[in-house]
Amino acid sequence: MSDKLTLKDLDPAGKRVFVRVDFNVPLRDGRVADDRRIRESIPTIRWLLDHGGMPVLASHLGRPKGKPVPGMSLRPAADALAARLGAPVRFAADCVGPAAEQAAAALAPGEVLLLENLRFHPEEEKNDSGFARALASPYALYVNDAFGSAHRAHASTEGICRFLPSAAGLLMEREIAALARLLGGAARPYWTILGGAKVSDKIPLVENLLPKVDGFVVGGAMAYTFLKAQGIPVGASRVEEAQVGFAGELLARAAAAGVRILLPVDHVVLPVDLEAPEAAAPTPGAAIPEGTRGVDIGPASARAFASALREARTILWNGPLGWFEKPPFDRGSRAVAEAVAESSAFSVIGGGDTAAAVAEFGLDTRFGHVSTGGGASLEFLSGLTLPGVAALTDRTPR
Repeated sequence: MSDKLTLKDLDPAGKRVFVRVDFNVPLRDGRVADDRRIRESIPTIRWLLDHGGMPVLASHLGRPKGKPVPGMSLRPAADALAARLGAPVRFAADCVGPAAEQAAAALAPGEVLLLENLRFHPEEEKNDSGFARALASPYALYVNDAFGSAHRAHASTEGICRFLPSAAGLLMEREIAALARLLGGAARPYWTILGGAKVSDKIPLVENLLPKVDGFVVGGAMAYTFLKAQGIPVGASRVEEAQVGFAGELLARAAAAGVRILLPVDHVVLPVDLEAPEAAAPTPGAAIPEGTRGVDIGPASARAFASALREARTILWNGPLGWFEKPPFDRGSRAVAEAVAESSAFSVIGGGDTAAAVAEFGLDTRFGHVSTGGGASLEFLSGLTLPGVAALTDRTPR
């Protein structure tokens, strides 16, 4: 972030500051079910308050498709933030127009305002210039602290930067610093854990990291594509047929480069028509029987993965290794999470489902960094430019 303005470059005293946060949080019965993203925004909010600024927060929530949806209102997020801040949080019924402008004008030093869901307007995702100008007009400064949305070129993440001095918030700065460590000068041995469903989602990441790492641990559904590339039966497990060729090529390229790729050597499987845990069974080896599908790595795989990872000095983990949402099929991911947490490595959890898994295991405080943005972290580590970062004001104008 050395080439971009950051929060501490600003003088917010007496100014209304538009702060893009990521309050895209799960709701249950009208309340925030997991407030981690709200908690992560608080250092930036407090810094602005402590320096005399008047933060006006904006976020999206869900996919309302450009129209108001009562069940996707950010009002519950205002309540959750107020509880964490220990101070009232005002709420505006819109993010632009008279409701937003009047609420912003009424804001006094020491107060916080949260605007209604940005995606209630179709112009937000279209990055409409007029909408971006309307978002910007009541404010003197812009701060982007929504790393989880930094890979989107939307009006509130990219377009608004054309109209206001724009800086990275403390969370954005911390995210970029942690992830940048994985792209240059990472301590070795350096291992990347890859899970989740699709090989195709990870191809740019693998291509960018292959010259930088010592090994990959591969689990989750994407492991079955790699096993099939080796000619190992995978039963009815999910396979990306279009990526079997790539998986085979990657195995060969990694071997030639001296990069280890660890695949499951056993599995937990279910019959194709059953989901009950009592129907699960371990396999004696890497092959998955016909009529069954893999739902987790087996105990031997968990031990092998953990053994390799305990010696690492840098670890990136992107994607759970099994059906972690349905215990006991979370055992493989849990065992590996415990091994990473116990290691001395600088460890980064790449957001999304992986962050949800380690939080469920009660281990999220034991890693070097847990990203708030799954898609954004994946794109950054793949070497792609994040529009929400590129649009921030250059420290030294070009």
